[in-house]
Amino acid sequence: MTATYSESGVDLDLGDEASRVLYEAARQTWANRKGLLGEVVVPFDDFSGVRAIDVSQLPQGSLMNVNFDGVGTKSEIAERTGNYSTLAYDLLAMVCDDAVVRGGEPIVAGSILDVNSLGRGAENFVKHVRQLAHGYVGAARDANVAVVNGELAELGTRVGGYGAFNCNWGAAVVWFARRERLFTGRELKDGDSLVAFREKGFRSNGLSLARKALGDAHGKEWHLEKLKGKTLGELALEPSRIYSRAVCEMTGGFSGDAKAEIHGVTHVTGGGLPGKLGRMLKPSGLGAALDDLFPPTDLMLYCQELGRVSDEEAYSAWNMGNGMIVATPEPEKVIQLAKRHAIEAKTIGSVASKSGISIASRGFHSTGRKLAF
Repeated sequence: MTATYSESGVDLDLGDEASRVLYEAARQTWANRKGLLGEVVVPFDDFSGVRAIDVSQLPQGSLMNVNFDGVGTKSEIAERTGNYSTLAYDLLAMVCDDAVVRGGEPIVAGSILDVNSLGRGAENFVKHVRQLAHGYVGAARDANVAVVNGELAELGTRVGGYGAFNCNWGAAVVWFARRERLFTGRELKDGDSLVAFREKGFRSNGLSLARKALGDAHGKEWHLEKLKGKTLGELALEPSRIYSRAVCEMTGGFSGDAKAEIHGVTHVTGGGLPGKLGRMLKPSGLGAALDDLFPPTDLMLYCQELGRVSDEEAYSAWNMGNGMIVATPEPEKVIQLAKRHAIEAKTIGSVASKSGISIASRGFHSTGRKLAF
């Protein structure tokens, strides 16, 4: 008997349809860079055509880099809830918000979506790809980047998860910076204010710990349980806030005028507050005292309670409500600029002369207790 590609689990027609969905979403993002560095130049417009990025006449001292990351196990939360429309916010937050940590401006993004299968014929999962693509457009607008591709691959049992449709999504972002605007960590000054941007979810970090706590307590279908009127799945899916556009306005990005004096930026992802803030502080040998942090989300506190996760462990694994931290001598300017982007911000502490990080805990076990890292 003659074997076919379809019988192996790959439907070429569905693959083409899904690729076109992602391409059309990408095409809608090109206007984000029109007239700016990174404008998308399209000699001929079809989903397999050439797209080039205009970087002509860059000034001396221009630097370029590429960040890579993915949504990790947050894709399983989408699979559990059947809602894939917000995953792009997590995807672009991971790569774009990392770019501004070094003083760069994210310009162009691309991604690869690996799925187990797109289904067969009328019983297909292209509807989920449409949800992913819809989120892509909104997330790219928030980050002010152009998306130049929509790569997709069906990998069968190499991709697993919850339910019938499983996916992994990774991305890269190209960012540009001016050498004289890079953050090295040595710009920090004793007494600089530390301003936090509020985060209402886990972002794409620490979810393995959260899933273990929830699964151990509620079993395989933990996402159906409710907390304060919402399912645990809905709460875990809360999309990441993208901060990079606001930070680029503050710093001036690649070619704009700075609107606030910034000495450093921390993106609070894996490693939590002590891990990521510690990276920013290390070159200067300075420390930080955090005495008025944003509170953790209800789900983080619930996971702490269920899994007996200590406050020290929680602050080392999760953002605990604080998604980005900016070091500045002009905190009010930073707070007002963040507000223009609908980002809640406040001063949470300051840079200290003594090395180490102290945190006034707002965790489940010891509110107000000083944690030392």
